[in-house]
Amino acid sequence: MATFLNPGDEAIRELLRGVKRIAVVGLSPKPHRDSNRVARYLQGAGYDVVPVYPREETILGQRVFRSVRDIPGPVCLVDVFRRSESLGEVFDDALAARAPAIWLQLDCIDEARALDARARGVTVVMDRCLMVEHARLLGRRS
Repeated sequence: MATFLNPGDEAIRELLRGVKRIAVVGLSPKPHRDSNRVARYLQGAGYDVVPVYPREETILGQRVFRSVRDIPGPVCLVDVFRRSESLGEVFDDALAARAPAIWLQLDCIDEARALDARARGVTVVMDRCLMVEHARLLGRRS
């Protein structure tokens, strides 16, 4: 079986430069949670952040959706804060929504599904923090 490897720095840099709208799956309304902190950073960096969360009506001033498929219009990137055992349904949702890129945050790992998504033409980054990589590759903003 093939081993999953993340894209190189230049490919990630270009991905982040091209992204406008990011669906954040598992975006907590609690300010101390990593998902909330990362989403606030992304908003400060100029991205349109769309929360995907099972409860709440608004988070960070944005309307909350229950799934990526429920979001009207396209998203450029799906940023995922979920446990590894629930990533299958997240991949299914993101693929059904025709998301061109999926970013799995630290400790979010599903190598088989990442390889499958990549084989379908989706860019996948796994087990990395989007905020850390953005700051490292494009410079800290906010």
